[in-house]
Amino acid sequence: MAIIKPFRALRPTAEKAKPVSCVPYDVIYESEVREYIKQNPLSFLRVTRSEAEFPENSNPSAEEIFARAKQNLQIFINEEIFASESEQCVYIYQLSTEAQTQTGVVACCSLDEYELGIIKKHEKTRPDKVEDRTNHMLAVEAQTGLIFLAFRNTEKIKTLIFEATQTKPIYNFHCSDGVKQMIWRVALTDDFVAAFAEVPLLYIADGHHRIESANLARKKLKKKNPEHTGAEDYNFVVAGIFPAEDLRILAYNRVIKDLNGLSKDEFFEKVRENFVITKTGEKVPAHHGEFCLYMDGKWYKLHFAVNYITAPDAIERLDVSILQNYLLKPILGIDDARTNKRIGFVGGARGTDELEKFVDDGTALLAFSLFPTTMDDLFAVSDMNEIMPPKSTWFEPKLRDGLLVHLI
Repeated sequence: MAIIKPFRALRPTAEKAKPVSCVPYDVIYESEVREYIKQNPLSFLRVTRSEAEFPENSNPSAEEIFARAKQNLQIFINEEIFASESEQCVYIYQLSTEAQTQTGVVACCSLDEYELGIIKKHEKTRPDKVEDRTNHMLAVEAQTGLIFLAFRNTEKIKTLIFEATQTKPIYNFHCSDGVKQMIWRVALTDDFVAAFAEVPLLYIADGHHRIESANLARKKLKKKNPEHTGAEDYNFVVAGIFPAEDLRILAYNRVIKDLNGLSKDEFFEKVRENFVITKTGEKVPAHHGEFCLYMDGKWYKLHFAVNYITAPDAIERLDVSILQNYLLKPILGIDDARTNKRIGFVGGARGTDELEKFVDDGTALLAFSLFPTTMDDLFAVSDMNEIMPPKSTWFEPKLRDGLLVHLI
């Protein structure tokens, strides 16, 4: 069963919600953070990315950065930009663009269920990133952003969400990227709790580092609390829980710095061993097993041409796996994409223009545009209790930080 728990959100006033809300901490470059904060002093990036408030090249310590984050959150509270909810609630969160609408439930989920595998993961985490977010949570005494979870929808939950959206929202605004944000407050929560108790599994779509950090923070706080009961707020993590049918995954593209000592002709000769190469004007693959390659100002289509002896498993059939196993590793010598400095990743939301920019300005030598992973792929790998290759999924639109904060 999936346990959800209502919570008393710390949230901005309705008129401040739009300027306060911001993108997740890990999808934005530091130079962009500085510019956002400069233009908008109410941005919640002042809490999630407080290092950008220090002078460039000043090299503040982690303790100074986290202290500034806590100070900034307290300023938001003191100036009544934020206030704590008067009672425990769940929330309905809807994000919509011209092409897509996704509507889910925001509530707290059990970290015990994360450890038990009821909340399933599909990515490895980096210890340095986990430590950073853990220390941030402990310093500000809050979970400042939502874990993004997916689930297989039920008629009961679908009906409850629909009924809640017929009331007046507490937030209703468009972000600068054109995404419409709407949130409804639900004070009568028993039906939602009961409905999710019938959901067998939840799946992490995005936020593996956040949930792992919340779990580590829980362990540290538990150790310091001799009267620990398991009911404390730190035993739960705030999440946006969305039906899989609503969600859209974009490709997570790759840029490579060099050809691993090969000439261009040698590189293409090796690629032809497993791929059919054609010149193309297309920049985005139309089908599974296709890749678009950009190099020297030209686009090429690579069609995977290997016939498997036995059907590939859920991981082997991923396009990110095919590219890694048949090109990046054997030809370009990129054994571990998590640690190799010769590869970079570009989220699909930034588009192929970003790939061309990296290559044209010399930051990279070549770029790959991939066909996106599907939700069925994610569920299949997660149900196997396996791990996808790094940077396999890019979900869009992103859930905003700063709208519903969970104090721990």
